[in-house]
Amino acid sequence: MTADSQPRLEVGRITRAHGLRGDVVIAPISNRPERFVAGAMLLADDRSFVIERVRPQGATFVAHLEGIDDRDSAERLRNTMLYGTPLDGLDDDEMWVHELIGSECVDTDGHPLGRVDAVQENPAHDLLVLHGGALIPMVFVVEHDRAAQRVVVDPPEGLLDLYR
Repeated sequence: MTADSQPRLEVGRITRAHGLRGDVVIAPISNRPERFVAGAMLLADDRSFVIERVRPQGATFVAHLEGIDDRDSAERLRNTMLYGTPLDGLDDDEMWVHELIGSECVDTDGHPLGRVDAVQENPAHDLLVLHGGALIPMVFVVEHDRAAQRVVVDPPEGLLDLYR
């Protein structure tokens, strides 16, 4: 399978140019550090970029991308969403967003709560967005069965009362 035929996962966003030699600041979305190392490939809508060099700067990275050698070129990349292909080696308790979307969500007693339509970013905990509008913080996910495409949650009493 080539990079073009694999699913693309959001891994970060170029927020701005940095300096005069084409460096960019990348705000990571991925928690996988290997996404942001020299030699890593990042994909945009119609382009791919190889990181030539990179250094952390607080919660972001300052990176020099192959072929981006001046400030004007870097500035044109402002707000570009960066994607990567799925990586192997997930821990058992890690989940990919693209695997959650479309999964059936049930409570610990097996009662169906709805399909997962999206995963919404939230400062405290990302939220499962269920068909019908219910929002369930990821902290309440107790199991994800990839093979069955099922997510089991243990929400506190009353959390879903507005949606029933």
